[in-house]
Amino acid sequence: MKPMEPPTFQPRLKVLNRDQALAIHTAALEILEKTGFRMEHPGALEMLADAGGKVSNGDWVKLPAHLVDEALKSAPKQIDLYDQKGNKTMPLVNGNTFYGTGSDAIFTLDLETGQRRRTVLKDTANFARLVDGLENMSFAMSMSNPEDVPVEDIYVYVFAEMVRNINKPIVFIADSGRDIVKIYEIACLVAGSEEALQEKPFILNYSEAISPLRFPENVMEKLIFCAEKRIPICLPSGSNAGGGAPVTLAGAMALGIAENLVGLVVHQLAGKGAPFLFGSNVSVLDMKSTVISYGCPEWSLSQAALADMRDEIYGLPIWAFAGASDAKVMDAQAGAEAMFSIITAMLSRANLIHDVGFLEYGSTSSLEMVTMANELVAMSQFFTGGIPVNEETLALEVIERVVSGGPGSMFLMDDHTFEHFMQAQFLPKLLDRSRYDSWEEAGAMDLYKRCNTEAKRILSEHQVAPKPDRVLKEIDLILRSR
Repeated sequence: MKPMEPPTFQPRLKVLNRDQALAIHTAALEILEKTGFRMEHPGALEMLADAGGKVSNGDWVKLPAHLVDEALKSAPKQIDLYDQKGNKTMPLVNGNTFYGTGSDAIFTLDLETGQRRRTVLKDTANFARLVDGLENMSFAMSMSNPEDVPVEDIYVYVFAEMVRNINKPIVFIADSGRDIVKIYEIACLVAGSEEALQEKPFILNYSEAISPLRFPENVMEKLIFCAEKRIPICLPSGSNAGGGAPVTLAGAMALGIAENLVGLVVHQLAGKGAPFLFGSNVSVLDMKSTVISYGCPEWSLSQAALADMRDEIYGLPIWAFAGASDAKVMDAQAGAEAMFSIITAMLSRANLIHDVGFLEYGSTSSLEMVTMANELVAMSQFFTGGIPVNEETLALEVIERVVSGGPGSMFLMDDHTFEHFMQAQFLPKLLDRSRYDSWEEAGAMDLYKRCNTEAKRILSEHQVAPKPDRVLKEIDLILRSR
């Protein structure tokens, strides 16, 4: 069977022209030069002052534009993430898109009862193993903030649990320099050595500044650690329109990008050439409920705009979100909001796309939601792949053969159909296209029930290649250490 050539053109969503992108970038630089920001980490403050930043009132800094330019030039334009076996699986560059879960959900919907309950460490394991078994999920985050582990080491415990239950890349959270050192130690054990981890990183740290324009000591401690250890990191802000930032998306983006640029400058001063994933989380503060919306179109719009700014100005791989919802259960609202964000993130050609599987504006995780999103990603990949147009796909000989073949000749029976239908058509696994009587005979299950059944099947059948006993014992020792 001759494979079809990829299309020469693929659909792409653009929301900013170059003039608009430059206006937002210029506004971000003006915020840094005229307004400034609070830097609460003494070492970072000293680095900024030595580099030419203007410090006043103890910890207030105004940043000249040339430091931003230098940081943008030194940061790598591609970040490669590897799986835990050392295979490159996520080249974050150009328009490559990779989807994964989120972190820190307080609640989850129980797979057996469907009831909303507090998350426990077992949930971290289940989400990691599910992601390991889903072909369109590329990386894992914890999806839980478990109540059954020590609070002071919660991020170390969830990282260790993910390591035990997945071999794909991991995006991790840490609280401070104390726990990130332990997480790094575990990651080095898995990779084989510190050198091996730095050469082929399977981890990326997610951290946040505090909007507007505040950089706490613990946040910068993690940023500098990752820069020195060459561990990829992203530092989105909380510049949500109407809350931590102006209510207008352009103003919220300018503020969020300014905060990201501060992180980038400090990061490159601490470790020139270290990998930095760019991205500002610009959602909205809902004026009725006062929650930060995960299902709103504004977040998708702002990250599409950020992708335009990447292409026009920054050139760095970017952070994004998708596959989440403000719905409280996996219902029609959840499906609509998840699909909208998944397809727009892919059409924007965002790079590392997290939060797949969240409900209740990021408070609740759902195994069924992740399973459904895996199918929606596949559908979006088919759409954004475009239409191959060549001799094979135009099929002129096939048309002539069938049309002139006389009675009984049909496309369904032609060899061309057999050779190409698996590539030419999207073939769903969970979305139902059966006839009514067949659907009824199979149990009349709706999509939620099918996703529930599929998640249970994967957790029951999927085998994650285990880590060596020596590594697991060393991890246990790290968890018990103080």
